Amino acid sequence: MSWLYGRLDVARQRAQEALRTAYGRATGTRQAMVEREVMASEQARRLAQLNAVERGLCFGRIDDGSGHSTYIGRIGLRDEGHESVLIDWRAPAARPFYVATATDPGGLVRRRHLHLKDRTVVGIDDEVFDLEGMDDGDRRALVGEAALLAALRRGRTGRMSDVVATIQSEQDRVIRSSLQGALVVQGGPGTGKTVAALHRAAYLLYTHRDTLERRGVLVVGPNPMFLRYISQVLPALGETQVVMATVGEMFPGVRASAADAPGAAVAKGDPRMAGVVAGALELRQAVPDGDLVVELDGLRLRVPYEVCARLRERARAVRLPHNMARKLYVSELLKELARAEARALEESLHIEELEVDEPELTEPLDLEADLDEIDLKLASRRLWGEPEIRRAVDALWPELTPQRLVEDLLSSARTLRSVVPPDLDWRALLRRPGSAWTPGDVPLLDEAAELLGEDDSARRAADREAAQEWAGQELFAHEVLESTGVAEQGIFDRADVLAERHADDGSGLTTADRAVADRSWAYGHVIVDEAQELSPMAWRMVMRRVPAKSLTVVGDLAQTGS
Repeated sequence: MSWLYGRLDVARQRAQEALRTAYGRATGTRQAMVEREVMASEQARRLAQLNAVERGLCFGRIDDGSGHSTYIGRIGLRDEGHESVLIDWRAPAARPFYVATATDPGGLVRRRHLHLKDRTVVGIDDEVFDLEGMDDGDRRALVGEAALLAALRRGRTGRMSDVVATIQSEQDRVIRSSLQGALVVQGGPGTGKTVAALHRAAYLLYTHRDTLERRGVLVVGPNPMFLRYISQVLPALGETQVVMATVGEMFPGVRASAADAPGAAVAKGDPRMAGVVAGALELRQAVPDGDLVVELDGLRLRVPYEVCARLRERARAVRLPHNMARKLYVSELLKELARAEARALEESLHIEELEVDEPELTEPLDLEADLDEIDLKLASRRLWGEPEIRRAVDALWPELTPQRLVEDLLSSARTLRSVVPPDLDWRALLRRPGSAWTPGDVPLLDEAAELLGEDDSARRAADREAAQEWAGQELFAHEVLESTGVAEQGIFDRADVLAERHADDGSGLTTADRAVADRSWAYGHVIVDEAQELSPMAWRMVMRRVPAKSLTVVGDLAQTGS
């Protein structure tokens, strides 16, 4: 065991030296900056993994019929000759440790559980599958009781511990199930379903690194206390890049700090609230009571009611999110206002004031007809700079944030009465303006964000430009990997992953950092614990986070709450 910990210390020392070397590299050119960032980020992640597995580094050994022994641990380690000396528990070679049984040992003679305190072995438990296959010395050395019973006798603490050393075959099937589709784990309190799901997250990150490196894994828990309770499990298993969040933490920029009354919580979680939010948004896409009239520089610009209604229906018909459709609506309404301005100017001119010697040569002015498309665009741009025009447009189709839409909805009795179904208690939803957000509000905010969207034309233009450079980015990434030697070390061998990481703003943020800040982030896998506590509206929000529908759902139907 001392030798294995010695290999861990060597690996740490090398990672620390590589990290210092990376930070010491010159950054005079773009390539040098990227090379430094690649090396530093990978070595920092490696160092975090190595530090997290100090406790209980090695916990098992399996002996096969040929006399070969394999040690199983929290992370894989190699000797100076690059031979494996400790197998990561998630590797296929480690699976016999978990699935061997007396009736189907899978070629194993013995399974040994090792119990450590700090770096010292303090207990050994042997499970023998083939006593005749062991020599006399091994038979005499058999020690211990069942490892699982010893684990069960351990006292409970304020933190959930991993069970990587005592995973049973049923748990192993859960942990190693396919990444595709939804896996439902049902069980009562104390059945180990939660800790099995967390081990599954670590296993998936190990096995499907190429996919999940870029998309990440999200663990949704019922409350912050629960997340703190499980927070040490994944780092102890060698994974530090999993996003953990409650429902109240899943909307960037919003942290739910208040609690709903029971009636409000039930109403907000009702699936019909999706229609309520949509109805509230439709009310913000208005038409004037009569003709739209705007006073501007002594002129009365008038757009008929029928035209305003037609523009609204045309903007709705494109089926774009509200804020994106607004761009079309504003453009068309400004053109109508430009025509109205031309009509107002024409009406203000008096033919008798013109100095024309021969009235029969005077033709009526038709300024509106003289406006071509270029004139309309120029006039629209000028009108958009007028505060009176902006106020008139915003009153009919305002640009909205999710926070504003939901706040205005929940603080308006009039709006609630208009959009809430008769058998849903709108009074339970009503609250004072400026109230703190609650966990039940967050799915409503997410629903609003889906309906509102954002005017992302500038970003899409930037994306198109970036796409044109993608081939060059990937080629550049290959060159970086070769020049740094990282590819040969096996630390980072996917140039496309590197290209994606450095084709953005160069911030060097981890996948987890970027995912937390991006509401529209698509995770590679989502684990939902205490799933029975999620409301239908919360489930709508969760499913948007995982378009591939790759989920692990953990819960107890007997404790259904929301």
